Amino acid sequence: MNLEWFDRVCGELQDSLESICDKYDENGGMSIERGAKHPRIDFFVDSEDTVREYFCSLYFDPYNEEFYIESVDPELGFSSKVILDDIEDIIDAVHESFHYYMEDDYYEEDLDVEDDYDSNSEIVDDDLILEEVDVEWETPEITAFYKEDEVEITYQFGIVQETGDGVLKRVNRVRTEDDDLLRDETNFIFSREEASTIISLIASHM
Repeated sequence: MNLEWFDRVCGELQDSLESICDKYDENGGMSIERGAKHPRIDFFVDSEDTVREYFCSLYFDPYNEEFYIESVDPELGFSSKVILDDIEDIIDAVHESFHYYMEDDYYEEDLDVEDDYDSNSEIVDDDLILEEVDVEWETPEITAFYKEDEVEITYQFGIVQETGDGVLKRVNRVRTEDDDLLRDETNFIFSREEASTIISLIASHM
């Protein structure tokens, strides 16, 4: 498949992202997944007191040579595919997503984190820990499993800077029968001493 247009857009977006993030004094970046059936660019913001937060995912259809984003209507509960015809449309879509992220970010700062996770104590531990520590993500999101229009599972590995503990983030994106796009994220934190045991357990049962 031809990724020449994909690579060209990646270069253009890097310059554009740096420009808009500098304007708002934010440390932004993007990760590129070229190995998927539909290559993807994920845009994120890093800062000193928060975990990396993603605000936009841009997909590329190599067969039709077109970029698109998936939009979910929170009220109607369905998702739609928005085709972006040229580089101007692509940049505008990323900028718009960044502005939405900035507005939501400032709003969420006033909320009590514990209220968001009262219904599941097991999730509270991982999410609160990640919000309180500085995680340096060593890899981009890597696609482990992909089935078009059904499910995509990605993994990302990071290190807690203060302790050296490892963090394995798993994101499960599922397309339902009603064409809704569901996103489920879990984080597994383990110590340096546990790492070799975990690797051995997996390797011996492959």
